[in-house]
Formats: sequence, structure tokens, C-alpha cells
Amino acid sequence: MKFIRKIAPEIKPRQNFITKKRLREDEIDFDKLRSYRLDRVRKELVKNNLEACILFDPVNVRYALDTVNMSVYNMHNLTRYCFVPVNGPTILYEYFNCEILSKHLSLIDEIRPAITWDYFSNGDQANLQLSKWINEVKDLSKNYFKSKKIAIDVLNGPAVTALNKEGIEVVDGKFILEQARVIKSPDELTCMKTAIEVAEKGVSKMRSDLKPGMTEDELWSILHKTNIENGGEWIECRILSSGERTNPWMQESSNKVMQHGEIVAFDTDMVGPYGYCADISRAFVVGNKFNDQQKKLYSMARNQIDHNYRLIKPGMSFKEFIKKSWVLPDEYYGNRYSCMVHGIGLCDEWPQIRYPTDGGEEGGTFEKNMTITLESYIGKVGGKEGVKLEQQYLVGENGLELMSHHPLEDI
Repeated sequence: MKFIRKIAPEIKPRQNFITKKRLREDEIDFDKLRSYRLDRVRKELVKNNLEACILFDPVNVRYALDTVNMSVYNMHNLTRYCFVPVNGPTILYEYFNCEILSKHLSLIDEIRPAITWDYFSNGDQANLQLSKWINEVKDLSKNYFKSKKIAIDVLNGPAVTALNKEGIEVVDGKFILEQARVIKSPDELTCMKTAIEVAEKGVSKMRSDLKPGMTEDELWSILHKTNIENGGEWIECRILSSGERTNPWMQESSNKVMQHGEIVAFDTDMVGPYGYCADISRAFVVGNKFNDQQKKLYSMARNQIDHNYRLIKPGMSFKEFIKKSWVLPDEYYGNRYSCMVHGIGLCDEWPQIRYPTDGGEEGGTFEKNMTITLESYIGKVGGKEGVKLEQQYLVGENGLELMSHHPLEDI
């Protein structure tokens, strides 16, 4: 069967713009990168006896087709999605009047207007719009997934109910995409290195500009600015705290004024150039002089990451890792971080390996060309301060290879 590529007609620019090349742009084969990722999605569908998927999550749409439009907006509005069959045309359902944005992407065979049925967009016409979307899916099923089973990553209750009434079974598309994204290609690794370089540029400036009298928000804004001016996209969280706000962990930046001698700790969670994530954590002291208690916390965090780093090799099971991982002392355990290890790619990805008491013994093994981060938060329950550290790694032939190179503190 031949597929006709239907896209909006090319609009010639009114003027020529001078653009500056992004970091490592000449090192990345974007056609190869895109084909690799789409192929991974299709192979994972075949592996799970599925014929197609519909993707709403902007990160998954980005992975499958490398098309981007208002990513954060579309994380909470079902107004843009794509259809990816194992055999058949890829179809992007684009936000209103935005078809031109993806005209340059050769892996998209057709672009159609998105059918939305949320209340914000349609008010009391939402049910009518939902019926239109269901009919669209039924038409796709006739040609491209005759099994009446389709993987969808994000969908609201009314849509699932309506599909089920039509005899169409919805299965978990998030599982499909998480598994597809696990193993990184060389071009993906180059993209990730670029994002890390930008993040570490911002982190270095944060450290050099840190001084008493700054607010946490002022310090955090340095990373945002660095990311945007170097082609980055967004930051998933804004976890930065100082002094007694560092214990317990997970407090977001505020207008608190930082004082001399306080710990400042943060987690970048930065989606940078090309959509790849740089996820590292650092802890500084305002004035750069650690006291004895701060040194103890920092040394423990380093010891946890160093110990766990030496354990991981390709082929090691997650269960074995958990059994041999660094033991967090009891007085710190109640303040433990949510995981010891997690995958990383376009954002935080599978796996998430938790502490033993948190149901961490899941199946799976570390594989070559996975990318992961090692996490540590050390803060005594009831203590004054805490230290958060995190490093990003590639699972290499013989073990972990460090990808994040901003130096840890010499205490």
C-alpha cells in the first residue's frame, strides 16, 4: 500500500534569518536519530502483539516523531497527539492552525487537525467532539489495527469508556514507550551530552554567583536563563532550598534570603537542547566553607553514590543491585529519597529502583547503553540541614561511565 504524504503547503519566509548553531549540532545525524526512535516504538508494539498506538504525552510524541509544539501546555490538555501503526502511515493530529510547524519532518506521513473533546476547548459541545474522535479512531482501526486493540499513553475516562463501548480495547501505551526509550543510540547520547553541558554551564554560574542576600528564586533563575539561551526547553521541577529548608527534602525554591554558612542544594531536572534531560544534583555552602556537620552529610552522600556506582555492570539484575546497595543508616532512613536509581532520556524514565522497604525489588536488568542517574539525599530525621547529590551515567561495556562532569565539592 502506498501512502500519500499530506502536509500544509510550504510557506516561504518573508526574510532570511541568521541563526547560531547549537552545541554539537554538526555531530548529530537527525535523520538517523529519528528513524532509530520510531523503529524502537514499532518493534516494541510488535513485541507486545499490538498493531498501533496513539500518543498524547508530548514527550512520547517527541520520541516517536520528533515534533514539538507547546509541550508543557499539551501535558495537561489533550489537544495534540499522533497515531503510529506498525504497518501504515504515521499521522500527526496537530493543534489548531499549526500544521506548518512539522512540515520538515519526513517521518510524518500525514498531518490532520486534532479533534479535541475537553471541556475547556468545547464547553457543552464536548460530548459531540468526543463522538467525532471516536469515529476517527474507528476509521483508523478498519485499516491499521483490525484487532480492535490499541495502546494509548494518556487518555481521560470518558474516552476510554466510549472506545470500550465500540469494542476497542485500550492497553497501556506508557509501558510501550518506556520500554522503547530504554536503550539509547549514539546520536541520543550526543544530544544528552549537549544537555548536560548546558546544565553544567548554568550550575557553574550558580556556584560563582551565589552570595549571602540572594533569594533562592534568584539563584534558581540562573539555570533557567542558561537553559533557554542555549536552546533548551523547560525544567520539570524547581527543587532548590537552603538552610533548614533542605531538611526534609523536596521543597521548591522560594523568596527566602540565603544566609552565610547555609547549605544550598538543588536538582536540575532540566530538559535542554534537542529535548534531552540533564538531571544532576549539587549542594553548595553560601561562602564555600563547610562546617563539620555539613562535611559529614556531604561525605555520606558521596559515599552512597560512589558505592552504588561501583556495583552496576551490564547484566546485573535490579534485585541484586538493591541487595548490595549502600545501606542508609537508620537515623536518616525516614528522610530517604524516593529512589536510588532511575533511568534518564527525554525526561526521567524507567526504571525507578527504590529502597527495599518501598517495594524496590522489581524485575529487570541493567543493559548496555541504558542511561541512568544515581541519587542520594542525606538528612537526619529531625536534623537541621540535608545534602542532595545526583550523577548521570551511561551503562557501558564494563560498568558505568560518568556523563556529568561538574566537580563535586572538595571538602
